[in-house]
Amino acid sequence: MKKIVVMVSGSGSNLQAIIDSCNRKHIDAEITCVISNNPRAYGLERAASANINSIVINHKDYKSRDCYDSELMKALDNLNPDLIVLAGFMRILTEKLTSKFFGKIINIHPSLLPKYPGLNTHQEVINNKDSIHGVSIHYVSSELDCGPLIAQGEIKTKTNENINDLIERVHKIEHLIYPEIIKYICDDRISVESNQVKFNNINTINSIIYNKYEV
Repeated sequence: MKKIVVMVSGSGSNLQAIIDSCNRKHIDAEITCVISNNPRAYGLERAASANINSIVINHKDYKSRDCYDSELMKALDNLNPDLIVLAGFMRILTEKLTSKFFGKIINIHPSLLPKYPGLNTHQEVINNKDSIHGVSIHYVSSELDCGPLIAQGEIKTKTNENINDLIERVHKIEHLIYPEIIKYICDDRISVESNQVKFNNINTINSIIYNKYEV
């Protein structure tokens, strides 16, 4: 059975979706640890409720990103996971870490990349009156939100929709698509070689998984 480490900074709603999927045996893997940079993250309570070990590595205790990531790398080396899942982990990882674990770390980002990397994606969609919005799942590389793209989930925007409603709808598709992609990776149906994502018997559109949702 594959071992997963999930990294969170906040509420951990995606973590909960992954926990639920593992408990249903939809994902054939075990979450062996939850790591957070925030000692107050609600995701830590979710881990405790599910009897999952957790580690807090508070970035405020380290003088630099390099020092912080060195400690993070030690923890990940000790845990030796098959897959590292960033689920609202609000830290930019150094090239040292992303290079060491490339092909093992995935992230979910709330936009249809390459549109709107970084923060405030929902407001950008509203400001630009985009007709569609969504999420992207990608392997993590040294460039922010630029690693090899695995999957995207799309929703249509609504006229005069407020940002909180839009965020809620995006969260709903995150909770659907992220566990599905994790399942495929744990079943060895998705991998990455030479910066190219490989799919085993999975339907793709333009070399990625692309799903449209009505939520």
